[in-house]
Amino acid sequence: MISYSSILKTYFFICLAIINSSAYSQNSIQLIVRSDDIGSFSSTNQAIIETFKHGITTSTELMINCPWAPEAVKLLKENPTLDVGVHLMITSEWENCKWRPLTPARSLVDEYGYFYSFIYPNKDVPGASIQEHDWEIDDIEMEFRAQIELAKKMLPRISHISTHMGCGNWNPEVHKMLVRLSKEYNLPLEEEYNLEAFPKLGISKDASLNDKISTFINSLEQLQHGKSYLFIEHPGLNVSEMENVGHEGYRNVKMDRSDVSKILTSQKVIDKVKLLGIELIDFQTLNKKLNK
Repeated sequence: MISYSSILKTYFFICLAIINSSAYSQNSIQLIVRSDDIGSFSSTNQAIIETFKHGITTSTELMINCPWAPEAVKLLKENPTLDVGVHLMITSEWENCKWRPLTPARSLVDEYGYFYSFIYPNKDVPGASIQEHDWEIDDIEMEFRAQIELAKKMLPRISHISTHMGCGNWNPEVHKMLVRLSKEYNLPLEEEYNLEAFPKLGISKDASLNDKISTFINSLEQLQHGKSYLFIEHPGLNVSEMENVGHEGYRNVKMDRSDVSKILTSQKVIDKVKLLGIELIDFQTLNKKLNK
């Protein structure tokens, strides 16, 4: 027969475990590893899923306008626990691959109907930025709405909004409109989460893979308990599809993004995350806190 004192003792230890668990959660290091641009290329799609299944990616951002978005949606449906946001876009930066708006958006496109390459002027490519043209806020809002609604239609679990190349923060009027859309569609913006920026890696893209992994691990060691961080990168694969992807100022895309995938799936990195007690979270986790 179980004694009353035994029941009390068991209850005590259960309560203690709950308290300790809560304290750990409050003092732990939380980290979102956001792998951007799913939908942009097939190799990007495959790399992001790989870094989620066998690495430390916890969230991804869907570019719904891109030609490989259908494959991305299919893969995301096959991996229902991967958090995903809609990655709003009004630029098309790569020279040999161009993206178009879902809407007419005449003030946002060049003479061929493609998005301009950049938000801000690029001295090496005159006339290729939105700011060098007479853009209209109504066109941007119409395009943002179309992207949000298509993303939600194709993948109802969309949890938040992010922006490609900072296209929601470059102008106060645009930002105000985006905040309004965020509330209307009940999709939080990144700024609402009050996340700490991941420590700057401070290493050349031309560095060796081992140096990049070591630098990333050093950055992990700088994270502080009781804080939530956001790391953003762009996984890819070393395949022919990425051979001619680039623009002025960024040419080594294939190898650079292939290295990102290797960093995020590195056993050394995975082991260090566990050793440091870093809690890998996503935006869905934070949404529950925002909605309390």
